Amino acid sequence: MRNAQHELSDPLKEIRETKFYPMLIDGQWVESKSGKWMDVFNPADGELLAKVPAATAEDVNEAVQAASRALKTWKHTPPMQRGRLLLKLADLLEENIDYLAAIDAIDSGNPVSAMKTDIVAAARQIRYFAGLVLEMKGDTLPFGGTMLHSTFREPYGVVARIIPFNHPIMFAAGKIAAPLAAGNTVVLKPADQTPISPLIFGKLVNQILPPGVLNIITGDGQHAGDALVRHPEIKRIAFTGGSTTGRKVLQTAAERMKVVSLELGGKNPMLVFPDADLKEVVKSAVKGMNFDVSQGQSCGSTSKIFVHESMYPDFVRQLAEEVEKIKLGIPSDPGCQMGALISEAHLQQVDGFVKRAVAEGARVVTGGSREKKAPFDKGYFYLPTVLDQVTPEMEIAVEEIFGPVIAVIPWKNEEDVLQLANDSEYGLTASIWTNDIRRAYRIATCLETGYIWINDSSSRFMGTPFGGYKQSGIGVENSIEEMLSYTQIKTINVSL
Repeated sequence: MRNAQHELSDPLKEIRETKFYPMLIDGQWVESKSGKWMDVFNPADGELLAKVPAATAEDVNEAVQAASRALKTWKHTPPMQRGRLLLKLADLLEENIDYLAAIDAIDSGNPVSAMKTDIVAAARQIRYFAGLVLEMKGDTLPFGGTMLHSTFREPYGVVARIIPFNHPIMFAAGKIAAPLAAGNTVVLKPADQTPISPLIFGKLVNQILPPGVLNIITGDGQHAGDALVRHPEIKRIAFTGGSTTGRKVLQTAAERMKVVSLELGGKNPMLVFPDADLKEVVKSAVKGMNFDVSQGQSCGSTSKIFVHESMYPDFVRQLAEEVEKIKLGIPSDPGCQMGALISEAHLQQVDGFVKRAVAEGARVVTGGSREKKAPFDKGYFYLPTVLDQVTPEMEIAVEEIFGPVIAVIPWKNEEDVLQLANDSEYGLTASIWTNDIRRAYRIATCLETGYIWINDSSSRFMGTPFGGYKQSGIGVENSIEEMLSYTQIKTINVSL
């Protein structure tokens, strides 16, 4: 594996020359028992990148068995030693930041500059949880002089971690940290579309962690994912992705009473009050949409903006002007401001939402179509889009688009906008813009949302619980609560 002292070669050429990327099971690189492979495509040009194994239930079982064997030692490894190994992994991740970010940009279509930020964030997550290993404390309960009651936290065992396509390295590295720190072993399944960078991350893992502590399987959700969720030795499942798939995971896991956490979709509102600074709000609206990070393919993006009618015309005009400054680029280019959507199918889905919105009466202020000019014509590039004349009941205002599309809706009074913001099956994030701190807190306490910004958007802070209400998920992440969720409590009673 490369390190910071190596020069960066041509990552795209390297991926295509490698052609086949096997899975990581028990510290070994293996193909699927079926001999079948899945194609992985480059979002920037639609061409084949490489192939990865199409894992079967038999492959999943091998990964789980490897994790079970490793668990016997890993769960008894002193917490500080587990923490030291995770700190080494974080250091190695950052030492390879340029190489890994380049691979991640090719794999996902996200700008390489944003993927560098992702790697820094992943290393920060690993270090955070490595520092919490001694916080898995129990309690002693007073019960008189003849009895001693105490509680202990123990790992569940083998954890299934299923991650989406929008942040391949950050999720692969960052979302294994809490379960590993808590003493579990992990079977990781990356998204079908972006398995290459997590597999390359596995090479770093092999340098640091004992065999079987982390296993990485590839394949589609229907076969590999379903087999992983159903496996009887998996006691704890964490899934990040769409709400529809999340519900299926929860239903399947319920058959064996598995413990599940879900970080799912969102149709996240930004509420703009008339006393807010218009220029600052416009900047935050662009930032909150994550155009320059993942082309709007983010569950936390504030894609539905409620603007007071007194500001509405000026806001729409200024927002369109700012969005039009965003330049598409080839993801591996350091100057890329916005990359490509993940697949042709997803691009068509995003475009379908926009077309149906126009048919319902919305107006495309800017964007609203695929970029057909070279060098973007063969890839999955969609122009950053702003829609106005949107009404709350339109599909575009209700459904998660998961693409670079902002819908702007006017409002008249506070009671109405609060009702509109809460009238959603989702409740992941929200942003409130006002200079009245009393109003800000009043609105924040009334929003049915798990993560709220006041006069900001998109920012995430390590240690603050991130999770959704309603159909946006179960449980929280990025905080001590996440690590504790990977433990179960045992009570021991002693008669003295």
